[in-house]
Amino acid sequence: MKKGLIYFCIAVFFFNCGQIGKPKKPKNIIPEKEMVTILVDLALLSSAKGVNKKILENHGISPEEYVYNTHNIDSLQFLESNKYYSHNTKEYEVILKSVEDSLQKLKSKYAELMRIKEIKKVKAKDSILNNKKRVLDSTRKQKSRK
Repeated sequence: MKKGLIYFCIAVFFFNCGQIGKPKKPKNIIPEKEMVTILVDLALLSSAKGVNKKILENHGISPEEYVYNTHNIDSLQFLESNKYYSHNTKEYEVILKSVEDSLQKLKSKYAELMRIKEIKKVKAKDSILNNKKRVLDSTRKQKSRK
């Protein structure tokens, strides 16, 4: 009987030790899709903060607070959800892959927009030069007629 109790205590101890690091699923967990959009927003704002921190400071924008207010969450809810997902690596890998894909799509989209903008800029410059040439040519023709 004593041996059985000892084995039982050891088994419970090892079982509980395996559960120590794993957080329980929060009651107000952020769904995976929303977690992806939150992480994308945080990544974008973090980049913006790195590029020109003074602009954000002058407008009184705190990236984290902005994201929390935009998604109607609080920091504790985000931290608990992030902690839960980060310990469930398969789910977190899916979330992070989606974040990476979303950021890549945004990068491609804005690269294309910048390319189009640059093409329009070159075309506008070319048309201005062409108009100047036409004006110069027409003034030269008028001078040569006189």
